[in-house]
Amino acid sequence: MLRKLREKSDSLLAEERGTVYKAYGAEVEIALAYPNTYHIGMSNLGMHQIYSILNKRDDTSCERVFLPDAEDIEEYESSNTKLFSLESKRPVSGFDILAFSVSFEQDYLNILKMLRLAGIPLNKERRTGEHPFVVLGGICSFFNPEPLTDFFDLIIVGEGEEVVGELIDLFKANLGRERREILMAGSLIPGVYVPEFYEVLFNDDGTIRERKKREAGAPDRIVKRTVQELGAAAAATVILTPHTEFNDRYLAEITRGCGRHCRFCMAGYIYLPPRNLGIDAATEQAHRADDLSGRIGLVGAAISDYPAIGELCTAIQGNLSVSSLRADSVSEALIERLAKSGHKTIAVAPEAGSERLRKVINKGITDVDILRAADLIFSHGIPNLKLYFIIGLPTEIMQDIEAIIVLAKRVHEVQLTHARPLGRIGRITLSVNSFVPKPFTPFQWEPMESVGSLNKKIRVLDKAIKKIGNMNMIHDLPKWEYVQAFLSRGDRKLGRLMAAAHEQGGDWKKASKSTGIDTDVYVSRRRGFDEVLPWDFIDIGVRKEYLRNEYERALEGKFTPPCSVGSCKTCGVCK
Repeated sequence: MLRKLREKSDSLLAEERGTVYKAYGAEVEIALAYPNTYHIGMSNLGMHQIYSILNKRDDTSCERVFLPDAEDIEEYESSNTKLFSLESKRPVSGFDILAFSVSFEQDYLNILKMLRLAGIPLNKERRTGEHPFVVLGGICSFFNPEPLTDFFDLIIVGEGEEVVGELIDLFKANLGRERREILMAGSLIPGVYVPEFYEVLFNDDGTIRERKKREAGAPDRIVKRTVQELGAAAAATVILTPHTEFNDRYLAEITRGCGRHCRFCMAGYIYLPPRNLGIDAATEQAHRADDLSGRIGLVGAAISDYPAIGELCTAIQGNLSVSSLRADSVSEALIERLAKSGHKTIAVAPEAGSERLRKVINKGITDVDILRAADLIFSHGIPNLKLYFIIGLPTEIMQDIEAIIVLAKRVHEVQLTHARPLGRIGRITLSVNSFVPKPFTPFQWEPMESVGSLNKKIRVLDKAIKKIGNMNMIHDLPKWEYVQAFLSRGDRKLGRLMAAAHEQGGDWKKASKSTGIDTDVYVSRRRGFDEVLPWDFIDIGVRKEYLRNEYERALEGKFTPPCSVGSCKTCGVCK
């Protein structure tokens, strides 16, 4: 191992607070991997949570591993150094389990890079008993793990806080047994999916004809694991470090899931039912943040929907930050507290420029709500506002794109009303992303709009926004959101495509040509309601009939009210 690689790891560890070090030789040794750099991976709250849960066990040690920085990958390769863990610097190929936490489809090729650097065969069928079990977890395992099934022995479908302990117990109880016997025992744990126990048969047109079991004892469907009470499982920062997106800020999850039923939002469906951390537990997190860093970031799908947000703001003594807020639930107490914390930018997500299109996606907010939120933000001296928009939504027409420009101008007028008397004007940023139809949403049957058409809409917006003072636009490239679309909506055949793209340096077009896999089939084709979808074998609790009904309500512009947890059984989650 080169000294340079070791010293870089040591320098990162030296600036951490909360790192767990365990003696070599635990009964079960786990390398917890995030398929991106340390800076990004340590910003992920799920990594902190699983790291903490595993290391609280006396029989288990858990160490972290990340994708090396680009210059470090060259060092690994030139020196023939195997990818090693952060804490002990041991090769990850020597651990019992290599568990990946994967949050974004764009990181899929990084998984293959890390396996290659570790000296572990990419395809699970080429591995032996000398290799670790390779496990997939994280949000990407919830909705459609099929494109990754060539590479993972075992997949955790759903929230992992409880199931990881069950897997450790199973692994201990089966030490010394054949690999296939361990996998068979694992498949009996609710929420655990062993891909090799199933076979997928295809029609001549590439659609799925049938999904068959290869092992009689394997479950017919995989039921998503859900933690019922957030109080025992709410995630919070375990290791503080300046080398993250949040720079030593203590993060605390106070809500999980969202019951607003935005029809484009996959997270809103796969995390149902929505759950809140009790105010006493949330206050305890606030006090811990004050003690550790004096700065807290509240994490959740809809922070401004938290029922006791005013009380919690009062309890927080230090600096407070949040992610984006809903325009219709922004409160005076929350904005006042953010302003007191020195917040310079607040993010609000209108998603669509026209009220017509917001009805289609069930956003549930009006222009009045958005302008009121902007007025509240600017009136408290917060100078900058970020507005999130999605283009390419179902039923969208050019008038909806023009409505984004009109709304942006109206928000700018509100800004000027408050900024002119002060003599300083902040900036409004429009963050524009392309719609990607995702599994387990009412739009899962929809095609994605063409890259050329999306680029045209971006040019229209960019030209108009440049004419508005103190306003700019940022956007992702539609060509990369196209890649996200086929990775999120694909089937098992995409394993070959990913392996080819990995060998060809991430060139998806060349990989598509060499494998003969047409990615348009997954992205640009409207799917039939009776078609077998790659993810149909996963039971997230929401009935497919409900999603289809929501699709039809979308076309009619009908509003679906927020969840009434426990008293409503419409979607199927609350039985």
